[in-house]
Order: sequence, then structure tokens, then C-alpha cells
Amino acid sequence: MANILVYKLDGKIYINLTNKCTNDCIFCLRKDKSNVKGQELWLDSEDFTAKDVIEQLKTIKSQSSNLLYIQTSEIIFCGYGEPMLKLDILKEVARYIKEKYPQTKIRVNTNGHANYVYKRNVVPELKGLIDEFSVSLNGENSKEYDELSQPVFDNAYEEVKNFIKACSDEGIDVVASVVEGYKGRHINLEKCEKIAADLGAKFRVREWIPNGY
Repeated sequence: MANILVYKLDGKIYINLTNKCTNDCIFCLRKDKSNVKGQELWLDSEDFTAKDVIEQLKTIKSQSSNLLYIQTSEIIFCGYGEPMLKLDILKEVARYIKEKYPQTKIRVNTNGHANYVYKRNVVPELKGLIDEFSVSLNGENSKEYDELSQPVFDNAYEEVKNFIKACSDEGIDVVASVVEGYKGRHINLEKCEKIAADLGAKFRVREWIPNGY
């Protein structure tokens, strides 16, 4: 089976860059399903280029007969892994989208670990390429975050908050998200919303979907 690097879902285009992740979230969809609405997102190989992604993106775009959709759709970097782990490919593909479809909004769904991974603040490199980051805050403190997200390194929660603040400081729209209701578990939404506001972010609650898509 060929790698599905670009797929459509609910009228939007998604880009699936990797299956690797620095979290192992207990509520992650990929723990229970290998596909999203029949689209297999487990990659056969991580060895591909930005050109490969762009070619699949062109195919998806050409399949739409709605010119308005082609020009104004939202494209989201989100798949079965952490897209910022393929930073160079992400930047090259985002640059292509901005040049070819300048009216298209680009969003990255991320766990906010990129600055830790690359040992530098990568956010300024993405200004003008990414319109919005959606960052998984996933809790009101580090203990709750670690229980839900199971990061592979220590102090991950602080790294997430620092990343959110870095996005806000650069003037890039940023949304801090939490997953609510996992197997009856509830988090303090008011506290999480205040944390997001203090970091300069909007706040989004994602209700846990037991069966995924």
C-alpha cells in the first residue's frame, strides 16, 4: 500500500507527515484504528520528500470540481504522528501552498514539543507560512499532562506552554486544546482556559469520541 500523505476529511485537506511522536496519548485515535474514514494513515515508509507530499496534494486538488473550494479551503498538517518532527518538509510544503493557493489557511496540529526537539525556537521560521497552530495543552498541570499524554521526556508540559507563548509572541494565531471526557474522566476546563488566555492563546475543548471517526 502506498503512503497516504494527503487526505480529505469533512471538506478539508489534511497532510500526514509521520507516524512518529514524542507523546503516547492514552486517548489517541491511532491506538484503536488504523484508518480515518477508510483512509489508511499508517505509513509504509518515513522515507519521502516534500515533492512526494506536493504531488499527492496536487492530485487531491485536481479531483475537486469546485473552484471556490480549491482556492479557499483549509489545509491542516495532522495525521498519525507529530508533523513538526518533519519540520523541513513541513516548511517546504507550506511554502508551496502559500505560493500556489495564497487564500488557503494553513494550520498545524501539534503537541508543542518542537522547540525541545530542535533545541531552538523554531516558531519564527514558520511566520508567514503557518496561519494557526493548534497545540495540545491536555491538562491543568504537569501531573495531569503526563498521565494523559505520556511524553517521552521530562518537563514536557512546560515545553508545551512555552511553545504556545512563542506562537503568541510571534503574532501567529494559536489555540490551546484539551480532550474532555476520556472514559468519563473530566478536567478543569476553567483552569485550562485561564492558562491558555495567560499564554495569549484561544481555547478549544475537544470532546473525546469513543469510536473515533
